[in-house]
Amino acid sequence: MSYPDTRLFIAGTWRDAADGRTIPVRNPATGEEIGRVAHAGRADLDAALEAADKGFATWRDMTPAARSRIMRGAAALMRERAGGIAQLMTREQGKPLAEAKGEAMAAADIIEWFAEEGFRVYGRLVPHRTDPAVRQMVVKDPVGPTAAFTPWNFPINQVVRKIGAGLAAGCSMIVKAPEETPASPAELIRAFQDAGLPEGVLGLVYGDPAEISEYLIASPIIRKITFTGSTPVGKLLAAQAGKYMKRVSMELGGHAPVIVCEDADVDLAVKSIGGAKFRNAGQVCISPTRFLVHNSVKARFAEAFAALAQGLKVGDGTAEGTQMGPLANPRRLDAMKAFQEDAVARGATVLTGGARIGEAGNFWQPTVLTDVPLSAKLFNEEPFGPVAGIRGFDTLDEAIAEANRLSYGLAAYAFTASLKNADLLTRRVEAGMLWVNTPAAGTAELPFGGIKDSGYGTEGGPEALEAYLNTRAVVIANV
Repeated sequence: MSYPDTRLFIAGTWRDAADGRTIPVRNPATGEEIGRVAHAGRADLDAALEAADKGFATWRDMTPAARSRIMRGAAALMRERAGGIAQLMTREQGKPLAEAKGEAMAAADIIEWFAEEGFRVYGRLVPHRTDPAVRQMVVKDPVGPTAAFTPWNFPINQVVRKIGAGLAAGCSMIVKAPEETPASPAELIRAFQDAGLPEGVLGLVYGDPAEISEYLIASPIIRKITFTGSTPVGKLLAAQAGKYMKRVSMELGGHAPVIVCEDADVDLAVKSIGGAKFRNAGQVCISPTRFLVHNSVKARFAEAFAALAQGLKVGDGTAEGTQMGPLANPRRLDAMKAFQEDAVARGATVLTGGARIGEAGNFWQPTVLTDVPLSAKLFNEEPFGPVAGIRGFDTLDEAIAEANRLSYGLAAYAFTASLKNADLLTRRVEAGMLWVNTPAAGTAELPFGGIKDSGYGTEGGPEALEAYLNTRAVVIANV
């Protein structure tokens, strides 16, 4: 599949921006421009809003069964087209083809799960206190047209989690997808179009993020905002939405701790957490970043983890055998260098990696540092790249205190053979998601979201649909 120029999707048609503006798209493995994406202006946003309003009027009145059939059709098309979509994603985002295809295939699973969960949007009957002839009902209705803002690290996954729940609940949606990676989310939207989604139910725009978010959030047509991205931007958008009393879901940044207890299976921990750390070159909101390892097993863990990192094949995601691709842009290279230099200046030791690879593309060596002090930037700010820091601890209480020290609360990991430890971790670690003795697996049926400064709301499980529903009381008396 050749890389296409990406257009806006408004009112059921693919179109150029009204003023003809475009933005370049670059391959992070080479730095070369590979295509253009349409840059929406006010006229395009007005058209998208009008279409979403009309689309909602159609979609909300369709039965769950009718909506499910269309969603299942889109899921089937995603599976059928996954190989071609993966080629586009790898060229624009950089991740290895296997990861890109896995993301496209997982989207089909998510769509199917929400297509079925839409059947289970239930209300209830409440008996009246004095008159059995009075019918008291709790009903749930779709909240309305929704604006969704998504990042570049998972161009399809971050979109499908939002539209899966929103469409199942009966909402229409305007997606502001990432300009860096526009073609793969466009193919997701195309699958819904080809499956027979009514005009206006889904819109897709690109352009200036601040301009688009400010305009859509202020529009009286939009009734809900959903955002995945950094905590500072999330707080800004939440404040804007609060000004207009708009419903908000926020899946924000993380700085995930990994606690390796003295009784942990070290080999399991290295294997499980190594894959999670360097997946998508560490550009993952739930990526493990702060490795807290009991001092009795710290040296063994550090040696094995560094060996794993050193053995990874880094290169163009389209090349055979590539295990880790490039970072998204040159700014990420500068960030990795800054994290490492700061840690080393404060006393950390580089066990492996620590440098850019080559001069073309945005490649950084998988990097492991040990004896990282708490004052280091790496232990206080999300690195969002293939850099891991290790430090020791003596007691589990000490490790949990460090895990909870920061304002982040998205994901956490732990390894222990003790049920007592696992129970304590479950009760005390402040994170929206905790994985113990297992790699992360964000399946559609489980909640996916954070607490504290990592946001609120969830994009998985039955709870995800609640964010797109109004709950109302209706009382009918016989007269």
